[in-house]
Amino acid sequence: MAPTDTIPSGPDLAGGIPLADIPRGGTLAGHVDGAPVLLARFDDGVHAVGGTCSHYGGPLADGLVLDGEVHCPWHHACFSLRTGAALRAPAFAPLARWDVDIIDDTVFVRAPDTAPSPPAPTSPRRRRGHPGRIAIIGGGAAGFAAAERLRGLGFAGALSMLSADEAPPCDRPNLSKDYLAGTAPEDWIPLQAADFYDAHGIDLRLGCEVRAIDTASRHLLAADGARIAYDALLIATGAEPRLLTLPGFDRPNVFTLRSLADARAIVAACAHATSVALVGAGFIGLEAAGALRSRGLEVHVVAREAVPMARALGPDVGGFLLDLHRARGIVFHTDATVKDFDGRVVTLEDGTGIPADVVVVGVGVSPRTELVSGTGIAVRDGILVDACLRTAVPGILAAGDVARYPHGDGDLRIEHWVHAERQGQVAAANLLGDPEPFADVPFFWTHHQGVALRCSGVLQGWDRIRIDGEPSRRDFTARYYRGGRLVAAASVGRDLENLRLEAALAGERTFAFP
Repeated sequence: MAPTDTIPSGPDLAGGIPLADIPRGGTLAGHVDGAPVLLARFDDGVHAVGGTCSHYGGPLADGLVLDGEVHCPWHHACFSLRTGAALRAPAFAPLARWDVDIIDDTVFVRAPDTAPSPPAPTSPRRRRGHPGRIAIIGGGAAGFAAAERLRGLGFAGALSMLSADEAPPCDRPNLSKDYLAGTAPEDWIPLQAADFYDAHGIDLRLGCEVRAIDTASRHLLAADGARIAYDALLIATGAEPRLLTLPGFDRPNVFTLRSLADARAIVAACAHATSVALVGAGFIGLEAAGALRSRGLEVHVVAREAVPMARALGPDVGGFLLDLHRARGIVFHTDATVKDFDGRVVTLEDGTGIPADVVVVGVGVSPRTELVSGTGIAVRDGILVDACLRTAVPGILAAGDVARYPHGDGDLRIEHWVHAERQGQVAAANLLGDPEPFADVPFFWTHHQGVALRCSGVLQGWDRIRIDGEPSRRDFTARYYRGGRLVAAASVGRDLENLRLEAALAGERTFAFP
């Protein structure tokens, strides 16, 4: 038995609990030998799965239970309460399953279920209709999620993932948080160990830049001259950071942050620095500022706005984030634009000089669409796709930051990590021939000075905000409306409420909120 101070909450399920204590259609949290376990009771019986999310260890007992599934309160991963299967990103590994015995209306959970997990349902029609060869261009969130889900759906053909990065698919959200702060070791960063790709028959080619798509012969041409054949193709090239063309911003101590290589370069440059300037105050810029401040650096942030993130979150929530960072000694230059950089000082348009041994530029990203020029694939600030993520060229799909998909009365391109992963998972099903529309509610999380902000919905075009709670107390939910209709929510300290709002935005449930 684990030490008392580490035992999870709830009853010891090995000692047995009354069946009546488990609500029908609901869950009860407990533990076995110190491991958290979640019991679920449905018409087909009682099931037991691990009680912590396989993504970052979120407590599933605090999550939302809907239709036989549990949603993690931290990052909104979704699992089956019957099988433990990871259904939606950002989790990919299943939950552990536990044997359940019911004796005289008493439920006992004593040992892990060691039986093989049930295979993913794959219809005979789908197996017969599989393409022989699938290629994925891109090694980011969408590309990885698609490859993983393709194997999970039973695809047994040739599967290639062609990544221009030198590193395997990594946990990109961590790069601007713990990794940049120095509190996350390198082995936290890969999404999977190197042997995962061989074990799953995924031909991962790193440093492989695809130069052209020959849609007539269904071949890809790589920069090294290699030709890769495909029957179905997923374009998941993502987006690239915008650069500043102002004088001095091409110097070697100026960086952008997108890849693991970028993060490593910033960490190395900061090892002998005393001051750093962040140009741009978006989510990544603010996270990076906080991470670098934790290294003891003098940190300055240049923001074009009076209140960073006000355009997306509104002045109150944006001001809350601003206050968090200012309280830790980060210096903000608001309503400001940069003029030039001489290698040691960033000069603003008003003449202010900011000392900077290192400069990190975070002024947004642009979708990588150059590859599809001349292919017949439509582009408008992203690759245009239909509801099933299909482009105008048969057999070619797009997902992730590069894809612009139908939403409401128009279309939308979202630059969120979880959203890209979920698009990749849906694209996998569509690559196998079963039309599945993508309709997930956008979700992302961001960390600032130890405070987690969770956001569900589309933070664009809102015309009214209602805030419940007190941002200063780190306990609030901001609801965003357009034309009287809820379109998004951002919360701190109210994780379950954010999950319920995500479900409401998806049209899955209507909840009564206090």
